[in-house]
Amino acid sequence: MAKTLNVGMVGYGFMARAHSNAWSNVSHFFDTGYRPVLKAVAARNTEKAGGFAGMWGYERVENDWRKLVEARDIDVIDVCVPNDLHAEISIAAAKAGKMVTCEKPLARTAAEAMPMIEAVEAAGVPNMVWYNYRRVPAVMLVKHLVESGRLGKIFHYRAKFLQDWTISPDVPQGGAGTWRLDVDAAGSGVTGDLLAHCLDTAMWINGGISSLTAMTETFVKQRKHSDTGQLAPVGIDDAAAVLTRFANGSLGTFESTRYARGHKAAYTLEINGEKGSLAWDLHDLNRLQFFDHSVEGQLRGWTNILVTDGDHPYLGKWWVPGLIIGYEHSFTHQVADFLTGLATGKPASPTFREALPANQVCDAIIASGQSGQWVTLQT
Repeated sequence: MAKTLNVGMVGYGFMARAHSNAWSNVSHFFDTGYRPVLKAVAARNTEKAGGFAGMWGYERVENDWRKLVEARDIDVIDVCVPNDLHAEISIAAAKAGKMVTCEKPLARTAAEAMPMIEAVEAAGVPNMVWYNYRRVPAVMLVKHLVESGRLGKIFHYRAKFLQDWTISPDVPQGGAGTWRLDVDAAGSGVTGDLLAHCLDTAMWINGGISSLTAMTETFVKQRKHSDTGQLAPVGIDDAAAVLTRFANGSLGTFESTRYARGHKAAYTLEINGEKGSLAWDLHDLNRLQFFDHSVEGQLRGWTNILVTDGDHPYLGKWWVPGLIIGYEHSFTHQVADFLTGLATGKPASPTFREALPANQVCDAIIASGQSGQWVTLQT
């Protein structure tokens, strides 16, 4: 008989939808020993939270996240709110003995993240950060192939994440829909929002980053603030271009922007090694491109792998070979791993501490963008 795990959701936005879908679907496909129950959602706007709760099947709505933290019938707090609230909620939840899952990035800065890490470790509560792209089967296959040595020595890792939704100067900063443009709420712009995904995946696959230099730019210097209606300086980075050295000697290039007209979520990665190369594109997330230099010369070329077979990561729990899955399934996989970790005692990655390097590298990117200097990191 599966154990019940009561979920308390903080927030009702885009990520809360993705997480709720995962919590509610996971037991239909993965036998983890646990059955999540959507117990309660908390938000200041109880009208919108009520509509969200009704849509997803949460049993009740609270107008203060503290009520979830204090509630005896809540087992795990899922933090899906702007970045400036991550620390306070996560620390309070840990001190109350709740499990904590937190949307990425863990915090606005590494310094802000450290008390969160200390809190969950002092309380001994399971914890996890939602870097969901690790759980795309094709990306998981990339990690397996690199770890198995199929590419040999790694020379290059390159990734980009491009969007175009903030080009207009009429887009405001702050408020429920555009808090990512408010430096006080977000901490940074594309670096913490988009590059954080690229960096977490890169270090998970290719190891730590030892040094970097970055260019950052804010193209629109002032925007109206949703809360005040007044023009205010923009403090976030609209674009970033980064050169890195990995601890294993390979070189990395990373680019992110919200000013690439025509791109909505263009996340791609490519890895080049002495024996071959791998490439992946979020827009075709079930496919992996593989170049194997060991293949006979006349037949040597890029191979297009459709990652849907039962022996591919996670796919044996879904449909028959050839039938694809989507973006939302990566969150279900992350929940499945979290629940399996509860059953086995082996925590699902990334834990709060394991997510800290992404924050540290983001901090270094912002610092380098301001100084124009190389920054050395501990790996």
